[in-house]
Amino acid sequence: MYILSSILPVLLPIIQEELIGNQKLKKLSWGLIGCGDIVLRRVAPALADLENCDLQAVSRKQADLLKPFADRFHVPKTFSDWRDLVRDPDINAVYIATPVYLHLEQALAAAEAGKHVLCEKPMAMNSEECGQMIDACRVNGIQLGVAYYRHFYPVLTRVKEIIVSGEIGQVALSDIHAFSNFNAEGGFRGWLLDGAQAGGGPMIDFGSHRIEVFLNLFGPIKKITAVNRNLRYTDRNVEDTSIAVFDHENMLSILNVTHTVQEPKDTLMIYGTGGSIHINSLNEGDLTVLTSEGKRKESHPPHVNIHQPLIEDFTEAVLNNREPVVTGEIGMAVTEVIDGVYGGKGLR
Repeated sequence: MYILSSILPVLLPIIQEELIGNQKLKKLSWGLIGCGDIVLRRVAPALADLENCDLQAVSRKQADLLKPFADRFHVPKTFSDWRDLVRDPDINAVYIATPVYLHLEQALAAAEAGKHVLCEKPMAMNSEECGQMIDACRVNGIQLGVAYYRHFYPVLTRVKEIIVSGEIGQVALSDIHAFSNFNAEGGFRGWLLDGAQAGGGPMIDFGSHRIEVFLNLFGPIKKITAVNRNLRYTDRNVEDTSIAVFDHENMLSILNVTHTVQEPKDTLMIYGTGGSIHINSLNEGDLTVLTSEGKRKESHPPHVNIHQPLIEDFTEAVLNNREPVVTGEIGMAVTEVIDGVYGGKGLR
């Protein structure tokens, strides 16, 4: 009894510390690095709606924009320097929503501070930076996700089911048209037209989303043929139009992206040996299946907040100690393809 009573004061703090460490985190405390348009319309509302998320902090250089945002979403902590947010011990995870050239530095700092990282797309300026982000998160034992939210679209889940079922035979060809008449020079989104900050033009910006769709549906890309041009905005240091052909070994996919035309487009067409799938607006989720037996229409709309399923999955991944659905490796695979489109080192 004497021995037990003498060592109990020593053992008790150790036992208590172990029990506390093993307690499962029930809610994730978030910090936002950047609070631009996407965060305002989608990310912050998702964090506010999800019961297992707690938006604790936000950082932005422009103080005149920071306070109104914090007031609107009842964010208790604001920082003009994102580094101070990353150092905050109350934050478990960060959402990086800044120009692409900042993603690497901010992700590395967050990883070293033990914060889980959900990063806006594209993941980084090139695949080498992606590799550094993945390594840093792995070494520090934290989760890394990338905001390719279309991965969660019900219509794409349905497309995969139709392909696997064999209803349209063997897929031979797929194409996507992504057109946006975009010219933000001098505006708050003007950085998207600066290659030093964005890494490229429409191909790396919204084309990256469509590359992720192709990889999700058809698997790895083995060969790339691409043309990047400035058809209208000849004074830009990034392309305004890009067309890429991707060889998936047993089928081809074609991606057309541009800032130059008036008509917006967000199509996905898939052609097989026994039929085809037509989606005129991927963000709406309506599809048509054509086979020798006739035509069938289906509707599979996305969540009203298209970012919410992504954020919900990432939060559950952290809380349950599993990988998110859209991992850093997926983000890197997309960026490797972009490297190839822009004529860099290409696929590794």
